[in-house]
Amino acid sequence: VQLQASGGGLVQPGGSLRLSCTASGFSLDYYAIGWFRQAPGKEREGVSCISSSSASTYYDDSVVGRFTISRDDAKNTVYLQMNSLKPEDTAVYYCASGDTLAMIVDSEMVRYWGQGTQVTVSS
Repeated sequence: VQLQASGGGLVQPGGSLRLSCTASGFSLDYYAIGWFRQAPGKEREGVSCISSSSASTYYDDSVVGRFTISRDDAKNTVYLQMNSLKPEDTAVYYCASGDTLAMIVDSEMVRYWGQGTQVTVSS
């Protein structure tokens, strides 16, 4: 059972990146998937989450209107499209699976964590 986050990199302020979270060993169909991030010297924070049916999504206030979460269950992948990136978005981004959107505010409810991908926003 593994979650793999990818798609990070170095981008200039105002630029875009698309992160992918791909599962192996299990199907994402029945799980809510969340994206978290942790910047150096800061606590991990929940960024966005999507329910198993895609009926519900959650965005932290800091990314509303800039980030979009989506899922393609046929590809067993969840995406985080990040636009209008700011230097304060710089962090290691992690994806995780859980039963409900509640995991985005209570990491104790996370079932599986993926390894992170570095996002650096800098000119």
